[in-house]
Amino acid sequence: MEISIDGRIANVQELARNGNYITMMVDGDVYEVDALRVSEGIYSIIYKGRSYNIEMIADTSARHYTVNSWYNSYKVEVIDAQTRYRMSREKGSHTDEGKIIVSPMPGKVVKLLVKEGDTVEAGQTLIIISAMKMESEFKAKVPGVVKHIAVNEGDTVDANKELITIE
Repeated sequence: MEISIDGRIANVQELARNGNYITMMVDGDVYEVDALRVSEGIYSIIYKGRSYNIEMIADTSARHYTVNSWYNSYKVEVIDAQTRYRMSREKGSHTDEGKIIVSPMPGKVVKLLVKEGDTVEAGQTLIIISAMKMESEFKAKVPGVVKHIAVNEGDTVDANKELITIE
């Protein structure tokens, strides 16, 4: 199957499964993981002796999820034939893609690391949100200038709230 992770397409194939132990290939690289569903939408994954806690939140549309780890948040879409067709029809129509930072879940603004008018680079951390006793850094996906900041430090934010706009 193909999975879009923040706009990057990953080819994922399950090679073997024995209980919680899964061998999979991602973009040609083989991974052996111990994956366990802890509760609804919460997963524990052990890879090379390191433990990762992952939260998967279903978005409003089918096959779309927000996936949160300890430090990062990702927009994920499982790509099937219908999605591939839609993507090919929409190619080039998303001029604002990556220019708006959105809170994937309710939380509290812990720190704003930029102000309006600042020049930012792709990958630069812009804001830190605390949710579910974890802090997540949100980074610029594109270089540009901070056009608008819709929140202040200490604000409580709802899921899918636009936080920062980059021009």
